[in-house]
Amino acid sequence: MKILISDAFDPSLPSKLARFGEVFDDKERLPEADVVLIRSKTKVTREYLDNAPNVKLVIRGGVGLDNVDRETCRERGIEVHNTASASSVAVAELALALMLAIPNRVIEGHLSMKEGKWLKKELKRTELYQKTLGILGIGLIGTEVARRAGAFGMKVIAHDPYVKAHDFADMVPMDDLLGHSDFISIHTPLTEETRVMLNAAMIARMKDGVILVNTGRGKVVNEADLAAALESGKVRAYGTDVWTSDPPDPSCPLLKAPNVFMTPHIGASSKENLLRIGDVIEEILEKKTGD
Repeated sequence: MKILISDAFDPSLPSKLARFGEVFDDKERLPEADVVLIRSKTKVTREYLDNAPNVKLVIRGGVGLDNVDRETCRERGIEVHNTASASSVAVAELALALMLAIPNRVIEGHLSMKEGKWLKKELKRTELYQKTLGILGIGLIGTEVARRAGAFGMKVIAHDPYVKAHDFADMVPMDDLLGHSDFISIHTPLTEETRVMLNAAMIARMKDGVILVNTGRGKVVNEADLAAALESGKVRAYGTDVWTSDPPDPSCPLLKAPNVFMTPHIGASSKENLLRIGDVIEEILEKKTGD
């Protein structure tokens, strides 16, 4: 078996996988590969697969599979897996970090002190305690967010068309979630139904002054509509780790909108998560080879 590591993984991964065959990171050798390991940078398009005649398995280190042409993979008998279980804690912790940093004015406090200012009176904080958190999409990551939010004393509600009941959240209709949430955390996959779903019409149904956190997918947001809502104050703040492209285009309106708190798609990049991703990849290959 020939295994191409096409994106950045933990340095320990090649030695972990050596027992399954030859492991290499030379992308020029794609035509030789039986297995391709990717994260978010490599785009497994039809054209990519045209240059990979031997590939039988694509493993995405992470959750989202929108950078994989799954239809073409199905046509060609190529199996596609992700490592969703590995990434849940890392992404959930970043979502909570943004959720804490925004109302606690952590970033403004830090930057103002670097500038020699002392804004003790000016920086008014609000708490998570007894606020309502609405979770859009309560799969593995949304579940970990809900579990942690409950420990802060938040009321947790969620909307997910594929989940009827949940241990850590009350499942509610979309309009109830939008109208009652002080915070909304986005964890929906990118599908034709969710693409740019967070648009002006959806924002209009939200509670005034809502704080949005997005560690799901950047393309579920209509950037221009959200920027306008931030300008008007309808949306109090937007914390995001995800973008329509990595990195975002310089013309992205969210880069200049007020009260946007951003990170460069690092949700799944914790040291511990990269090790867990390697463990899950190893498990997948064990099942495939019987080793």
